[in-house]
Amino acid sequence: MAGVSLRFVLDPELTPQLRAEIVALWVDVSNAGGAVGFVPPVTAADVRATADPTFAGIADGPDRLLVGYDGDRLVGVAIFCDNRFPLKAHWCVLKRVMVHPDTQGAGHGSALMREAARLGRELGHEALHVTVRDGLGLDGFYRRLGYREIGRLPRALRVAPGDDRDEVLMWLDLTSTD
Repeated sequence: MAGVSLRFVLDPELTPQLRAEIVALWVDVSNAGGAVGFVPPVTAADVRATADPTFAGIADGPDRLLVGYDGDRLVGVAIFCDNRFPLKAHWCVLKRVMVHPDTQGAGHGSALMREAARLGRELGHEALHVTVRDGLGLDGFYRRLGYREIGRLPRALRVAPGDDRDEVLMWLDLTSTD
C-alpha cells in the first residue's frame, strides 16, 4: 500500500523494554482476536509464559526477530524460526506475525511480510512457511502476498469447546521470479 513507511529492524537487542513492548503488542493483538497463539481474553502473564521461551530462541539463537516501527512505536513483529534440522535449513517458518490492531488496514501487515520475504532471500532461505488459523480470512491475506496453501490439519486448533479450526499451511517460494 502506498504511503506506508515503517522502519524495520532485524535482530534488535532484546532489551527488557523491547520484551515488554512485544508482550504488550502480543496481548493487544490476541485480545483483538488475532491468531497468534491465544484466544481472548489474555493477560501479559499469559503471554509471557509463551514469550519467554520464544525470546530465548532469539537471544540464544538460532531464531531471528524482525520488528517494525511507525516512528518510535513498535507496530509489527515477525519471528524467523529456524527448523533446527539440517535437512530443512534452506527454509524457515515465520511465527508470531502480528501488527497492532489499531493499525489494521494501514498496510503495515503487507509491509511487514514484504520485508520478511526480502530478508528471507537475503538470509539465504528458499522459502517461507506460515501456519494460519482458519475462519479469520488470514489465508486470503497471505494469498495476496504470493503464499499458496499447501495443506491443512483438520480441526487442529481448539479455540473453544465445540469450535475447532483447521490449521492452514501456507508457503512462499522465494526462488520464484514471478
